[in-house]
Amino acid sequence: MTPMPTEEEKTRPTADRRTARRAVAGRLSWGLADQAASSMTNFAVGIYVARSLGVTAFGVFSLAWLTYGVVLNVARGLATDPLVVRFSGAPEASWRAAAARSSGAALGVGTALGAVCLLVGLGLGGRVGPAFVCLGVVLPALLLQDTWRFAFFAAGTGRKAFVNDLVWGVALVPAMVVAARVGSVAAFVLAWGASAAVAAVYGCFQSGIRPRPHQARGWLREQRDLGYRYLVENVSLSGASQLRAYGLGAIVGVGAVGAVRGAELLLGPFLALLMGLSLVTVAEAARVLRRAPHRLGRFCLLLGGGQAAAALLWGAALLLVPDRLGEFVLGDVWSSASELIVPATLGVAGAGLGTGAAAGLRALAAARRSLRCQLFASACYVGGGLGGAALAGTVGSAWGVAAATLCGSAVWWLQLRSALREHHQDPIPEVRTP
Repeated sequence: MTPMPTEEEKTRPTADRRTARRAVAGRLSWGLADQAASSMTNFAVGIYVARSLGVTAFGVFSLAWLTYGVVLNVARGLATDPLVVRFSGAPEASWRAAAARSSGAALGVGTALGAVCLLVGLGLGGRVGPAFVCLGVVLPALLLQDTWRFAFFAAGTGRKAFVNDLVWGVALVPAMVVAARVGSVAAFVLAWGASAAVAAVYGCFQSGIRPRPHQARGWLREQRDLGYRYLVENVSLSGASQLRAYGLGAIVGVGAVGAVRGAELLLGPFLALLMGLSLVTVAEAARVLRRAPHRLGRFCLLLGGGQAAAALLWGAALLLVPDRLGEFVLGDVWSSASELIVPATLGVAGAGLGTGAAAGLRALAAARRSLRCQLFASACYVGGGLGGAALAGTVGSAWGVAAATLCGSAVWWLQLRSALREHHQDPIPEVRTP
């Protein structure tokens, strides 16, 4: 005869679920706090440069910033994303060994692509060339700092990532003051990268790990089943933004690039939320998949829907901002950026909705599906952005991007639904995880 469960045994599952929820909430909170610190730093840099240099020079700075975004996504695809997917919640010894090789790979990527930026900058000359030369110098430090953030979240120690970004923000203050005295785009790029180097070195002390660039080749070889697909996926995302920026500058003018960047700055607090959650959503989705696979779809829907709703609320609040306050924040950039608030908000809402599905596909290690989704979304983004620019200038480009982002989000969700159906039928993952 089976003994009756005690009251303690009856309440234990409920207590365990509450503990798990508190742990998830804690990790998400550190992700939001860390991204708030990082995005406020980026927001302050953007505002400071916009007010100090004007719309045309700010456009040049934005081109360097977007190029950094492309390189950052290369490093994440090859070094950081496999670390998060395969070593989130792993034993400490495994995580430390993986973090050392992953950070070494990021340094290698930064050095190689930094050299390319430097040569391109020397060849371009003019107003854009010096900015790219300086970007090439600081890229290794920027990529290493970003790698520490994701490594800490993979280990479940988001507090360390938050502290690291605070260190970057503190170091940035005197660097920006010096750059403002020089008064050039190149000086601001150097100041931004030098302060990141301080945080990158501090990350080595926080983790007690020394990056191992000499093991980068081994890391890339071991993670190639995920890394190369994530590389193409990430580069298609940031590369689409870069192509749209270059095309917009060619069709409308460099000032249009500055206007788009200004609109992105207005959405900065919400983008901080979006990127802050992205630091931990893949790791959390992977944990949900291991513990309760049937809940993954609902988790992704709540994640994406919540972000889309928050974006719409923030955009509605921006429409109420008086011109005097907007001009105080963005200076001359406000007049052109304010015209893009509605389409930019819809585009960010669509992106937020899609990130829920993207987190689910990453957790399932469905790299083929996520790659197809990203290539489709990127093609729509470039086509919509440049087609809209040709038809209706900067505003037309913003509306084209909004429509493209919503279409891309629909494809992400269709692919996630198919992947979940396959997983329930055959729970063997697409790729082996250690």
